[in-house]
Amino acid sequence: MHLGKSYTISEFTFWSRRQLYASLACGSLPVVLYQFFGLKWLSIPVAVVVLLGTATSFIVGFRNVQTYSRALEAQQIWTEILTGSRCLGMMSQDFLAGQAAGRDLVLRHCAWLTALRYQLRTPRIWESAGKASNVEYRKYYRVPEWETPLHEALARYLPQAELDSLAHAESKTSRLLGTQSATIRRLLDAGEIGNAFYLELVGSIRGFFAQQGRAERIKDYPYPRQYAVVNKLFVRTFCLLLPFGIITEFEKLNASVSGVMHGNMIWLVIPFSTMISWMYLALEQVGESTENPFEGNANDVPMAQICRKIEHELMDMLGEKCDIPAPTAEHGIVL
Repeated sequence: MHLGKSYTISEFTFWSRRQLYASLACGSLPVVLYQFFGLKWLSIPVAVVVLLGTATSFIVGFRNVQTYSRALEAQQIWTEILTGSRCLGMMSQDFLAGQAAGRDLVLRHCAWLTALRYQLRTPRIWESAGKASNVEYRKYYRVPEWETPLHEALARYLPQAELDSLAHAESKTSRLLGTQSATIRRLLDAGEIGNAFYLELVGSIRGFFAQQGRAERIKDYPYPRQYAVVNKLFVRTFCLLLPFGIITEFEKLNASVSGVMHGNMIWLVIPFSTMISWMYLALEQVGESTENPFEGNANDVPMAQICRKIEHELMDMLGEKCDIPAPTAEHGIVL
């Protein structure tokens, strides 16, 4: 997530420069063919381009609204996890008879948070984190889940026996929440907690299961591929046909100008079509990079930062010091 005021124009232009190069090529070729090779028939009615551009803007706008909704929901999920974690820490501190039992619940909860963020950072084939522009931009920030193995990260919170049994679990997150539930049940059977408190803890675990399921839905079910294909097809078709639609319009301007630009107005097709096409392509690229908010791009949900914040607060509730620093924002970006 970008924590600064905004991206600079130079940063954004550099990130989307491949779209700019493609727009420049699409705008230059028709002008060269029209001007140097005399292919005057290389034009289409401007009304066709206007209608196509209008339809394309609706398609691109619809997709970007949907992708922003996915990113917003992902942020809401982790905000709810943060709130639920604080409640769990408070209950573990105030209502458990033994401090050791509360500490075990807190540490296992931190292990669940760690396993969940590692699970959500696992690459999927439809994600865009592997695209050249995003890989190139990754030099400005770090993805903690790709630097430290999961087994090593979990070893801080779990005893070796539990860590070994977790290694073979198909869903480590569900196994950890299941172990939390079993631990709470044992505390109830041992008389260390009452029925009312037991129900509160079970409700907390149920909430974490629900939030995990919502996060997994966003991770495992992408923006519908049929809409993504239509969006890409419309944008590229519009960018390809745009210079052919405005080439005769700029040719007509020669009659109203004099001097060095007389007879050369057609060359203005290149900068104007490049600028318009780049705007559409860049908007599509922004939507694509926002579509999957857990994939490891610069605008993703800062899960590692949130988890560190939770861990620091929970350890503080237990009266212990957390020796792991929170992720630092390199170039204004933190994950």
